[in-house]
Amino acid sequence: MIISIPKALRRLYFMIMFVAISYLFYCVMNLLEDWINPINDYGIPEGSAVKAFHENFHRENDLNLKERLRFYYWYGE
Repeated sequence: MIISIPKALRRLYFMIMFVAISYLFYCVMNLLEDWINPINDYGIPEGSAVKAFHENFHRENDLNLKERLRFYYWYGE
């Protein structure tokens, strides 16, 4: 098998340029994502506010998991 040096160098050049341009595109998309994303407003709630994903102390008159899930899908809240 005969390997042509100029042809191999062109392929190597093409692969290096492809990787470099792909990485540049990735960096640009990452910058755009940081610019587009809203500010993270999920800090610690103040006052009587409660985060929805934190566990509450279960009271006896609270709904069980199945009923809460049903109400979630029913009302969309």
